[in-house]
Order: sequence, then structure tokens, then C-alpha cells
Amino acid sequence: MPHEALPRLAVLGIDHRHIFGQLDGMQKLGCTCKGWWTDGDAGGVADGFRKRFPDLPRFADKAEILEDGAVDLVLIAAVPSERADLAIEAMRHGKDVMVDKPGCTTLAQLAAIREAIAETGRIWSVDFSERFEVEAVTLAGDLVRQGAIGKVVQTVGLGPHRLNRATRPAWFFQRQRYGGILCDIASHQIDQFLFFAGLEDAEIVASTVGNFANPEDPELEDFGEILLRGASAQGYIRVDWYTPDALPTWGDGRLTVLGTEGYIELRKYVDIAGRRGTNHVFLVNRERCEHIDANGAGLPYFRNLANDVMHRTETAMRQEHALKVTELALKAELLAARVGALAP
Repeated sequence: MPHEALPRLAVLGIDHRHIFGQLDGMQKLGCTCKGWWTDGDAGGVADGFRKRFPDLPRFADKAEILEDGAVDLVLIAAVPSERADLAIEAMRHGKDVMVDKPGCTTLAQLAAIREAIAETGRIWSVDFSERFEVEAVTLAGDLVRQGAIGKVVQTVGLGPHRLNRATRPAWFFQRQRYGGILCDIASHQIDQFLFFAGLEDAEIVASTVGNFANPEDPELEDFGEILLRGASAQGYIRVDWYTPDALPTWGDGRLTVLGTEGYIELRKYVDIAGRRGTNHVFLVNRERCEHIDANGAGLPYFRNLANDVMHRTETAMRQEHALKVTELALKAELLAARVGALAP
């Protein structure tokens, strides 16, 4: 893609560190960012953002971004409960949107987002970073499409995270603002289930949220699980905030994709007591039983989204996929059994 065909960027909201990966992924293509706005001080995230992107100006008013006709794509990583309003406002000002997950925190917000998409024709894309920013997933997707494990019949997605209590802002412990653990973290695993199984929809068979380790924060869901069923595949998801301090990274994220002729396991961020580094893929089928280093497989989401913005296509992710993943995550939250020390 020639440089002049790249979308021009701006940032609305930097309350979550995922904005680093969002902006870095687009800048590596050569995209220009005009600047950023956030509501309030965004705590330590703002300090890290300034260090990582020191040349970007901060705007005092978000209107300076919204009313700038030269901005094509807005990146959003605000407090989760505030993302929908910012995205809708951006779309109604003629901008496409890349939002951190969760894209919103209520079904009412999702309905408003759907309405804005239909009204404006703009793109609302959720950066599911555990797929789009992980080269192991890129490689595994290629293997599945090549038929390496036959027909996919199940995925098991594990999304453990480290709590890092001392660095968390107040909104992180307020359910209305962060949306719940299934709405937030588990949206990654729902995305991967639909992607690897080649499904457009699924049902929530059962879901659970709990608080077992943090009774002093009764609104914090520190454990969650979902059982999914689609037309041709099943999925199990477990997410939590229990990553112990000895692990050298924030979480031992894993995904197993089971097929009729083999299986693939991804150890995305660490292979404990094993190989160094990240992006470990294990493939077992009728002819192969091996470890594959997926570093170098690429991260096509950012390039594809840039093309979509400029050419009005859907190559990074179908619009309906982003909406469906968000819908299923929100429904899983609403249907979940509540256990442990959670507030009613």
C-alpha cells in the first residue's frame, strides 16, 4: 500500500494500555497520528503513553479530533463503559473506529452502535489483541485453513491474567464501568472460537462468574467460564485474574483447537519450564507431531484494516463478526451464575 493511501489517525481515550498495541500496529504501517485526547489524567497509562509516543500532541478538547476532516480512523481505549459513546460520536463525524475490547458494556450500547453503523456506513472494529496481536494465532489460522487438523469440532480457550492491583485504576473494580470479566476478557476467546470454527453465531449454553480471591472488592469478577455451542463446533472458555507472581509474563494464555484429524495447541506468551520466548504452536495430526516457532508469521489485521478504511472493504474482520462476538460476551455476562464473594 503506498504511503499516501494510508489512513490518518487520532486517539480518543487512553485509559487502558492496549492503546499501545493499537497505535503501534498502525504506525508500523506508516500511518500518521495527529494526536490524542483523553478524559482526565488516565493515571500511569498516560505517563507510559507519553514516553512511548513523545512526539504526539495532546488535544484539550475531543472536538479538535472529531471535527478534523483529515482524520480517517480513531483509536479508542477509554474506560470500557465510555467506549460506545465515543465510537458513536466518531462515526457520526465521519470517522472509522478501532476500539479496544470490550467494545461496549451493555446490550443497549451495542444496539446504539449497530444503529450508528447502519446510519453512517462507518467501520466499527474491535482489536481482539489476543488474536490480532499474536503471531501464533496467525500461523494456527493458516494451518486450520490448510486442513491440517480436519474439521474443527471444539476450541478450549484459557485467558489467565495478572491482577497487578497496585497499578489498577478505580474503574477496574467497578462492574458497571468495566463490564464484567466475560464481557471484557472472554470476548477474546469468543472471537477465537467463532474464527477457528468458521461460525457466524453460537449460543451460550452456560456461564459463570465468581470472586474467590478478592472478597474486599465484591464487584470484581476474578473468575469466569463459558460453554458455547455452534452449528458445527463447541467451545469452552476460562478466564481469571489469578496469574501468580513467579510467571515471567502477565498470563499463560493458551488455546487448543481440536479437529477431526488432529489438534493444535497455542502457548501464546510463555512455554512454562520449556522453550524460551513467545508464539509457541504445537501441531499433532496423522503425519506430524511437532513444535513450530510462529514468530515471523505476521499480524495482518492492521494492514487489512488500513485497506478496509481506504477501500470500504471487510478484510480485517467482518462487521457482523465484531458485533456478534460483543453480543455473545454481553449475553454470557447477563446469563452467568454468580458464585463466591460477588456482590448481588
